[in-house]
Amino acid sequence: MKTYDVRTHGCQMNVHDSERLAGLLETAGYTDIAAVPRGERPDVADVVVFNTCAVRENADNKLYGNLGQLRPAKTANPDLQIAVGGCMAQKDRDTIVKRAPWVDVVFGTHNIGSLPALLDRARHNKRAEVEILESLETFPSTLPTRRDSAYAAWVSISVGCNNTCTFCIVPSLRGKEADRRPGDVLAEARALVEQGVVEITLLGQNVNTYGVEFGDRQAFGKLLRACGDIEGLERVRFTSPHPAAFTGDVIDAMAATPNVMPSLHMPLQSGSDRVLKSMRRSYRSEKFLRILADVRAQIPDAAITTDIIVGFPGETDADFEETLRVVREARFASAFTFQYSIRPGTPAATMPDQVPKHVVQERFERLVALQDEISWAENHGIEGREVEVLVAPFEGRKDAETARMSGRARDNRLVHFALPPDLPESDRPRPGDAVRVGVTYGAPHHLVADSAATGGLFEVRRTAGGDAWAATQDNPVPGRPTVSLGMPSVGAPKPVAAPACR
Repeated sequence: MKTYDVRTHGCQMNVHDSERLAGLLETAGYTDIAAVPRGERPDVADVVVFNTCAVRENADNKLYGNLGQLRPAKTANPDLQIAVGGCMAQKDRDTIVKRAPWVDVVFGTHNIGSLPALLDRARHNKRAEVEILESLETFPSTLPTRRDSAYAAWVSISVGCNNTCTFCIVPSLRGKEADRRPGDVLAEARALVEQGVVEITLLGQNVNTYGVEFGDRQAFGKLLRACGDIEGLERVRFTSPHPAAFTGDVIDAMAATPNVMPSLHMPLQSGSDRVLKSMRRSYRSEKFLRILADVRAQIPDAAITTDIIVGFPGETDADFEETLRVVREARFASAFTFQYSIRPGTPAATMPDQVPKHVVQERFERLVALQDEISWAENHGIEGREVEVLVAPFEGRKDAETARMSGRARDNRLVHFALPPDLPESDRPRPGDAVRVGVTYGAPHHLVADSAATGGLFEVRRTAGGDAWAATQDNPVPGRPTVSLGMPSVGAPKPVAAPACR
């Protein structure tokens, strides 16, 4: 038995790609190291795959530090194979093998399907195999997948990005936007529902430009409405849109489609119009706030989250104050805040007026404090309300000691909820089931719903998602589904030009 271990860094795209890498390796005959009983489990798998990110600060150091930790294991066992994929592999290519010559395989973002063959080739040739494609040849959804969850799933609608944000290296690593046909997306969603999935997240680098390839600017709104017609699909989410391309028809579709959740992640990046222009973000703060107002006019309870970069080159105190102003007006449910770091290969990396680290740190701390204050106030406002929670396996670090379970509300807020004191084990909600509970406390980063502890509201609804989770308990890794085959395209294949006669 040969084992594998896929280690994921970065965004949701990478998480979903890692599900495909796991599916490919299992199809090729490897076994997840987590499926081996603890007493028999080796310290290191036979194949270790790093699915890397190139966006965050110190991504390089993190990768090479992890590779360095594996060097003694490789020396002790030359048959151990180490593969590096993802955005860092796409960016660094041959550099990885030069800096870490004990790596066996390097593959890019466009050819994850090549991994098993590259491992075989490296084993046969006794040398490192590096294969980086410059553009996508086959949409990754055609590959076998081993999902992390029995009741929730990612569904890719596009890959790549056509924007040119000066701080972002993703377009050069993921390529130009490529869209799947709506029929392919909906067919995958229906197939997932048949497997017990009750929640899907539509995934793309910029979901609201979906349709650019086939010339339909309203394709994303239509896709959301079509998801509403899929029987058994209870929750639909999407990430991430771009404010510049966000249109009213998408808001209309969100409001009119009951299974599209009242949550929206809308990246701000900066509240300063001058900085937004330098970032090549083709919207300004007034438009951004207007979008939020339009969303809340139709979906009053929508929880809106965001991304913000602090310390972009040239950011002045006045620019940062503008960011604080917009954050105060936007009333985000939460924010992912980042200190700007130079990413080689981006225009921002060579811009003048790089902001000193201590200044960035001070601004970052002020922003985090402000957002925490807002998040806490917003969550306080939910106290006393009823929420429906989709139960998760391990959302809360303290669930065991507090005797609570956890999950996500419809607006995607994290909820820790109590169980009735005398609840029989057979009546406990399962991951994938839904519960209705009353919120008793709003903390800065989560809600507490202890209504059941005092005889208050506690209703459990069994779902197909809970059934799917229960059916996985005898799997090699309990809670994780087995491999599902990739999704073929729907309809007639695209025409292929005949080769020229010679």
